[in-house]
Amino acid sequence: MSTATSPAADLPASLPRPNANKLLAIASGKGGVGKTCLAISIAHALARRGRRTLLFDADLGLANVDIQLGLMPSRDLGGVVTGRLTLAEATTPFDAGGFDIVAGRSGCGRLAGMPPARLALLGEQLLATAETYDHVLLDLGAGLEQTVRQFSQLAGSCAVVTTDEPTAITDAYAFIKMAQADRTPSAMRIIVNMATSRRDGERTFGALLRACESFLKVSPELLGIVRRDLRVREAIRCQTPLLTRFPTCEAAADVEAIAARLPAA
Repeated sequence: MSTATSPAADLPASLPRPNANKLLAIASGKGGVGKTCLAISIAHALARRGRRTLLFDADLGLANVDIQLGLMPSRDLGGVVTGRLTLAEATTPFDAGGFDIVAGRSGCGRLAGMPPARLALLGEQLLATAETYDHVLLDLGAGLEQTVRQFSQLAGSCAVVTTDEPTAITDAYAFIKMAQADRTPSAMRIIVNMATSRRDGERTFGALLRACESFLKVSPELLGIVRRDLRVREAIRCQTPLLTRFPTCEAAADVEAIAARLPAA
């Protein structure tokens, strides 16, 4: 099978993956489902629980974790890729949230087009860096590109984010189908974001679960439902973490519940 169709050739599932259980990939089949804000909020919630947490912006070429946090880091993933920095040197503490980030570089086609061998090397460095953390969250890019597929294979589990929109459900299903085809060893879990209510979120999850069980013969677990909350948009507009600006809102409570379900590896 060629590399173009299966990144598994570059990151063999049969090889040992030390620290993989510390890695949680946060993915979506499409953009616009609130994935990055959710990744930031989960990292913040884990830090609030006393967990040493790293948020890695794996959306190569369209990175925006630093933008949502209002940061202008002097070091980013670009320096790691060129060999000027180690991954540890590119890590920036986000003191206001109590967690660390590795920022990407938005608009850099060179990062988005990294060859598979370079991606595999970056993955090895990431697994080694995980030794010093309780959790490493990978904010993956939207879609099914090679970089997304390779990073998803690193993690011990993968949270696929969807909403109640038919296209979001279809694309989340496509991501899970792709992972099955690549024999990705990550355990698949579902987060329903921007749900009008918990009941509606359960219905959305049920629709995706039925499709997965019927056609893929897999049963992904529901990791959590995050209710639609206008204060999420306000927090993004102010470039402030949701749990800092609106720590008692409904969406914040839902994110805290997700963090509570993630045991330290």
